[in-house]
Amino acid sequence: MEVITINNRQYQVLKNYKDALNIEELTEKLTDYFDEFDYIVGDIAYNKLRLKGFNSKTNKNFKPYNDVDKVEEYIKNNCAYGCRWFMISEIKD
Repeated sequence: MEVITINNRQYQVLKNYKDALNIEELTEKLTDYFDEFDYIVGDIAYNKLRLKGFNSKTNKNFKPYNDVDKVEEYIKNNCAYGCRWFMISEIKD
């Protein structure tokens, strides 16, 4: 299990397809907006990082469009074909 630290928070790297994870770039984009999400997915399109938050069904902020079970569908339907992408989750105490 790879663990990264960003803004004094630890995250577990769950997927790093085609070595997409760039910690410096992620640090610049990761704002407190993403605090309510259980998972964060980043994809690279045209050399730009895009982030999207996902939740498990047990999260009080769960909505069907951010269901973590739909990450693969999101990548297939909303990202460039064959793009580099990653998924992380915060390690909570």
